[in-house]
Amino acid sequence: MNAAKDPATLLPASALDLRPLLLANMACTLSMMAFVALIGPIARQLGMATWQAGAAVTVAGVVWVLLARPWGRAADRFGRRRVLLLGSAGFTLAYWLMCLFIEGALRWLPGATLAFIGLTVARGCIGAFYAAIPVGCNALIADHVEPQRRARAMAALGAANAVGLVVGPALAALLARHSLSLPFHILSLLPASAFLVLLFSLKPQALPHRHVPRPVQLNDPRLRRPLQVAFCAMLSVTVSQIVVGFFALDRLHLGPAEAAQAAGIALTTVGVALILAQVLLRQLEWPPLKMIRLGATVSALGFACAALAITAPWLWACYFVAAAGMGFVFPAFSALAANAMHASEQGATAGAIGAAQGMGAVIGPLAGTLVYALDPSLPFLAVAALLLLVGLWPIPSAQRP
Repeated sequence: MNAAKDPATLLPASALDLRPLLLANMACTLSMMAFVALIGPIARQLGMATWQAGAAVTVAGVVWVLLARPWGRAADRFGRRRVLLLGSAGFTLAYWLMCLFIEGALRWLPGATLAFIGLTVARGCIGAFYAAIPVGCNALIADHVEPQRRARAMAALGAANAVGLVVGPALAALLARHSLSLPFHILSLLPASAFLVLLFSLKPQALPHRHVPRPVQLNDPRLRRPLQVAFCAMLSVTVSQIVVGFFALDRLHLGPAEAAQAAGIALTTVGVALILAQVLLRQLEWPPLKMIRLGATVSALGFACAALAITAPWLWACYFVAAAGMGFVFPAFSALAANAMHASEQGATAGAIGAAQGMGAVIGPLAGTLVYALDPSLPFLAVAALLLLVGLWPIPSAQRP
């Protein structure tokens, strides 16, 4: 039996307060999504090309892929608290630097090239420290929570992220009416607050293993299914995010303003569905594999129907169904990975899962736009087929009830 599966190796569940972890996840995600929502107008005002705006957004995902596993190894070696504090502090400082750069760039208009370099460097630094947050939180949950309840705890983290996904763009749009830089100044207070909460609420604790942390390889057979599901899930989400605006223009035949509104509502329904699904999961105690099978199948149905959408409400309903299914999948693959590994491997395991998600976030937008050029419905059908394969992936006989 793996140490991670043995309740005797876990720290007392009552010792873990999820609220600081939820705040850190929500604050950082909300701040990140504000940039995504405002990069279009900022890039236009600074004279940047569309590809430069896209690259400035994508660089955070690339850095996330590169640093998720090193953060995981650091969590196993130096402790979850240190990694979370360093990640949240670094995220706060990088976000403040980005605020100052955007304020200065909008005021003095330094030129497209310099603006592109500055935004790319700032986003890269933010992504570098953001990678530590989910790694540290997931490893901490694996330390404290018994395997049959890990999916519920990780669903709470997912719900916090979903709140950030929904509230971030909406709050940024509301504050941007006064100034494009104002949202960043106000939202920069959130990661700073999260750092202070983590500093005073997380108590120093010994790691739950007494031996040297074990390295985790990406080709480890125990992680084959969780890593592939994580990659497919994040790729599917990012494909749906990148093509929804184009689909509203080309298939629904909406004008630019109406298409932007339709895309915004579709993405808002995604956040609402994720929150509802993961709140529901808090009431259930399903095993991770069951959650993956059901969630991936439901999500595949939603994306397949989206390919046939001819009205905006139809598209919104499909996105809601697809996101509800993904709300079951995301906490499940994290719990599945944690349950499969030893206590001394939990940080590295969380890092590997983060790297797989980051890879999906990097490849998804590129793959989605390339496939969309062939036919507007094709990205939805391709994602539906991929998720259906995930849902139909046979459960090993040893793990069947």
